[in-house]
Amino acid sequence: MNKATNRKQDALDYHADGRPGKIEVVPSKPTNSQRDLALAYSPGVAEPCMEIYRNPEDVYKYTAKGNLVAVISNGTAVLGLGNIGPAASKPVMEGKGLLFKIFADIDVFDLEINATTADEFVNVVKALEPTFGGVNLEDIAAPMCFEIERRLKEEMNIPVMHDDQHGTAIITSAALLNACELQHKKIEKIKLVVSGAGAAAVSCIKLYLKLGVKKENMLVFDKDGIVNTDRTDLDPMRMEFATPRKDISTLAEAMKGADVFLGLSAANVVSVDMVQSMAKNPIVFALANPDPEIAYDLAINSRKDIIMATGRSDFPNQVNNVLGFPYIFRGALDVRATSINEEMKLAAVRAIAELTKLPVPEIVHLAYKAKNLKFGKDYIIPKPIDSRLIGIVSTAVAKAAMESGVARKQITDWNAYQEELQIRLGADDKILRNLASKAKSAPKRVVFAEADNYKILKAAQIVKDEGIATPILLGNVTKIQKIILEHGIEFGEVEIIDPWQGTEESDKFADHLFQRRQRRGITLYEAKKLVRDRNYYGASMVEFGQADALISGLTKNYKSTLKPALQVIGTKPGVKKIAGMYMMLTKKGPVFLGDTTVNPDPTAQDMVDITGMINETIKEFNITPRIALLSYSNFGSNTGSVPDKMRIATALLKEKYPDMIVDGEMQANFAMNAELLQSNYPFSSLKGSPANTLIFPNLESGNVAYKLLQELGNVEAVGPILLGLNKPVHVLQMDSSVREIVNMITIAVVDAQ
Repeated sequence: MNKATNRKQDALDYHADGRPGKIEVVPSKPTNSQRDLALAYSPGVAEPCMEIYRNPEDVYKYTAKGNLVAVISNGTAVLGLGNIGPAASKPVMEGKGLLFKIFADIDVFDLEINATTADEFVNVVKALEPTFGGVNLEDIAAPMCFEIERRLKEEMNIPVMHDDQHGTAIITSAALLNACELQHKKIEKIKLVVSGAGAAAVSCIKLYLKLGVKKENMLVFDKDGIVNTDRTDLDPMRMEFATPRKDISTLAEAMKGADVFLGLSAANVVSVDMVQSMAKNPIVFALANPDPEIAYDLAINSRKDIIMATGRSDFPNQVNNVLGFPYIFRGALDVRATSINEEMKLAAVRAIAELTKLPVPEIVHLAYKAKNLKFGKDYIIPKPIDSRLIGIVSTAVAKAAMESGVARKQITDWNAYQEELQIRLGADDKILRNLASKAKSAPKRVVFAEADNYKILKAAQIVKDEGIATPILLGNVTKIQKIILEHGIEFGEVEIIDPWQGTEESDKFADHLFQRRQRRGITLYEAKKLVRDRNYYGASMVEFGQADALISGLTKNYKSTLKPALQVIGTKPGVKKIAGMYMMLTKKGPVFLGDTTVNPDPTAQDMVDITGMINETIKEFNITPRIALLSYSNFGSNTGSVPDKMRIATALLKEKYPDMIVDGEMQANFAMNAELLQSNYPFSSLKGSPANTLIFPNLESGNVAYKLLQELGNVEAVGPILLGLNKPVHVLQMDSSVREIVNMITIAVVDAQ
């Protein structure tokens, strides 16, 4: 069986296995009891019905209309498959609905309709207006699609967009702005050649004209040749772009001296010679799918000064409509826009273009197995999985709708709106954003003990670029500089120290270590050897104020990283036990777990000390701790050394910290389910809301819990956050991701502040 056959069968199996198709409808309200059902349907449903009857706008308050988009097609121009009819187009429309949901949390009903004329199509869709908050038209043949969209926009009072036209136009417009900037071309002066005159090409041309491209500098070709004023076979919409020039008749002639080529036509219509005949620093958007107008490799090998984009994901600069339509509709829905107008489309263009110039998140690097994506010839538009798109593009669109007068709802708190958008994707990292803002308010010097590692260097670059910290790199200077050069990491000025070579500070550091440990078996000679170790040297820098925090542990086990910090820096006054805490970022908010890394079997008094430190640390994050001491027992339901210990610790905590919100011993499900706790143990001081801080009886249970959550619960772990040391030292998980390292650096800076 060849690869093509395998891919075909894989695709068929994907759509057929299990529950057929790709989408389903799920309830958004409780349905567990008879009371729930009575409220959801008869008789309770009559109440919202009457409220909407009295005030039609309340349909947005009591129903899903405000987050519901119809993806509608008659199947007359499906992908590269042509007119295959409405039923055969359904897998595509389901797929479009899937993209709406995963990228922007927009619910979709896909509607495939038997409508072969514009009148039939318009009448069906108009009749559906009460149901939907917006309409995405899809895969409708030109020129009928132009009339359908025009009439629906005129006659409906909700956003309507034919994505095949405008999605491509918006994404290529953003790419064009950025490519012109990189190629030092003024958009109003570029000579543009367009191959293709279908719906997408026409929409691209219209939007390019609004960006400043001059009509007289444009030549358009369709399957029958150049679109000029002699043509009598074209509709008025295409004739708007007809050139009066008679000296050019072929695509090859038009390409000579052209600055930009836009292809939305057919494979292999452009040759290497044609690309070589273009002007200096050419821009080529060859977007025919699956095979472009000229193969990517042929084009980029034909000349070094080219910027190339295709519709394919296996090459740089993929023009993918998913960069636009989910977020355009998201912004339009959120202000209840009556339409998607030119101002909103242009706002999306500029937002996408500007996002490309920002530092690329590490999750994008990991997904594309790239090391250092940055604004340049191979990165002129963002990658589709960039989670910042929803915040930046949707906000720009919503603002443009309000400013252009088509919004029926006003957004006044844009920060709250941005947070709402992140929550929609289950990516509510508000606490991390707040910590990052706090860190940026007073950046600190962070020393990295393992700077001969790409992940550490990349994280150090990110925090330097974002103004969170000033990195100090420890390790072999030549090796570090080689990694920086190989991966294109741009630090500018950065301090690199090799402790193994010895420094002016080494003797001072060794003497300090000797004084602290001379009665613990360390001689001065051994101390001088130890401070050549980067963990000892880094801890010494923090101790002597030459750095504000130390980050280590990526390549060494926890104990070997923690020991130098304890020996050089020691614990805070009054602290008997240090502890480790993880912050787990869940869809319901952050949950703190402790002790997960240090103490194998703490006593009841140890529990009191550990919980006290955790309580104070969480307060520094502007969160009120709600603490549950966990066991396999609920308030004395079982006896044994573990529940007894946790019960005693709870009593001691309530006595020592009367204002602390704490209770135990209890099982984890009761701690995390306020309703379950209230119904069974109404006396608990945690009633009303679930716990957000879980204290485990021993290291084994805490460690197992956070690792299971991390792997099975799709939960991001931030930590371990080390508590009790006299100065900030934080130990990474072995093999942490760059994102996890950046999070720990941020916490270290806030700790140092």
